[in-house]
Amino acid sequence: MNKRIQWPALLATAGLAFGLLTGCGTGIGGAAGHGPQVTVGMSDDVLATDPASGYDPGSWLLFDNVFQSLLSFPSGGTEPQPEAAKECSFTDRNAQDFRCTLQDGLHFSNGDPLTAQDVKFSFDRILKINDAAGPAIMFNALDSVDTLNDKTVVFRLKVPDATFPSKIASGAGSIVDHRQYEWNGLRVNGLPVGSGPYKLDHFDREKAVFSVNEQYKGTAQVKNSGVTLRFFHGNQSALKSALLDGKVDIAYRGLTAHDIADIDLQNGRRGIDVIEGSSAEVQHLVFNMQDPVAGRLAVRRAMAYLLDRDALIRQVYQDTAIPLYSIVPVGIAGHSASFFHTYGARPSIARAAGALRAQGITDKVRLTLWSTPSRYGPATDQELKAIAAQLNASGLFEADVKSVPFDRYERDIAAGKYGVYVKGWVPDYPDADNFTAPFFGKGNVLGNHYKNSTITDQLIPLTAAESDRYATEGEFRRLQDIVADQVPVLPVWQAKQYAVVRDGVHGVDYCLDASTVFRFWELSKS
Repeated sequence: MNKRIQWPALLATAGLAFGLLTGCGTGIGGAAGHGPQVTVGMSDDVLATDPASGYDPGSWLLFDNVFQSLLSFPSGGTEPQPEAAKECSFTDRNAQDFRCTLQDGLHFSNGDPLTAQDVKFSFDRILKINDAAGPAIMFNALDSVDTLNDKTVVFRLKVPDATFPSKIASGAGSIVDHRQYEWNGLRVNGLPVGSGPYKLDHFDREKAVFSVNEQYKGTAQVKNSGVTLRFFHGNQSALKSALLDGKVDIAYRGLTAHDIADIDLQNGRRGIDVIEGSSAEVQHLVFNMQDPVAGRLAVRRAMAYLLDRDALIRQVYQDTAIPLYSIVPVGIAGHSASFFHTYGARPSIARAAGALRAQGITDKVRLTLWSTPSRYGPATDQELKAIAAQLNASGLFEADVKSVPFDRYERDIAAGKYGVYVKGWVPDYPDADNFTAPFFGKGNVLGNHYKNSTITDQLIPLTAAESDRYATEGEFRRLQDIVADQVPVLPVWQAKQYAVVRDGVHGVDYCLDASTVFRFWELSKS
């Protein structure tokens, strides 16, 4: 299902108040917890339990359920609503001062009161630590955080940023207890302390055990008495077996495309059903612009002419994804299929050869596609081998694939050792800004040495400042056209989002949407 996102017109008029971002009293979610516990299995790892560090799908799943943000995305929605805040608004016409007033009676799971001091501490701490694996990059525009009193906090931005409310509604906006967390270092001892619907009681390599947080006050109404999250570390067959054997109630992020397609064909005959939801998760090939091979524009364009996305998705992903022809996915306002218009939908050996000849390349192009086994989906290695086969079948390339553990993978990318590598992206918030600024802005997450002043100094600031998100479509289209012309990345696919559930498990439908928030509190079991 496609979703269009538009920031409400309230900023377009005077930028003074967000009627959307005000709320009346909400129920205490912790008191609503009842019913059996639910067990969820996934192949992703949780790389961090400290919000100043984690910037991966597994960690954010934990943050979304253990911590509160000032704002949150409602199920099926793309516009943030009050959560820990009672109301939030820009207080100036330039969208540079954003004020939030907290709800009354907020507490962390350990009983400590949650005040504006904790909010300021949480954001200041993220920027102070500036962890390479953390979300600090999302707050480059944040100049300072001030507290006016125990319940009022003001974010002062260096430049206008109409997407700031969406950013603080994400996992990056998680509020921590200033009494429990160090100012200038990550929490390495002890379980996380948050004010969200759940508290984390146990965490090890095999599982994480969550119980209902009785101190919680917010929008979530908890429909279970706890959740156990089991980790399968990329082992798809073990996850499938656990589901079939009843050891997990839900398989989320990890079953192979073949398994999903097979279960779907069985149509519940095993007492198991496939739930499909919308998704804005994407995957790209990334090119190191300083590499002697991948750094040549002709090589990148030739690969763009040869990539057969339809065949790849059919053969590797069993149609559980769709072809992606832009850095901004389908369903996000501002999407333009720039790679489709530039390179076509069908591979062309003639055009690829012409691109290479134009730069004087007549020999076969030798290159390696680098992968990592578990971080970007269970079929990533198979996918890259299929892409290498497509390149080699043209007679223009001699490509191979190498796969390494994720920690080495990230180190080697930072050291510039790879020419072509894969990067997946699960959005922090459903806006085209989140598919562009982190990739091409200052301090981007790709590590591929691509620089374009038109994108960085003009288009990204222009789009960030525009309160009417539909009005940014022209600038985002131009940005996408530049990327298609220069090919610092090559979009491959956009995911469909799936969970596979056993009979009697309910609520998963409310966990699969473009916000990417997997809401434990919606899960129940009869």
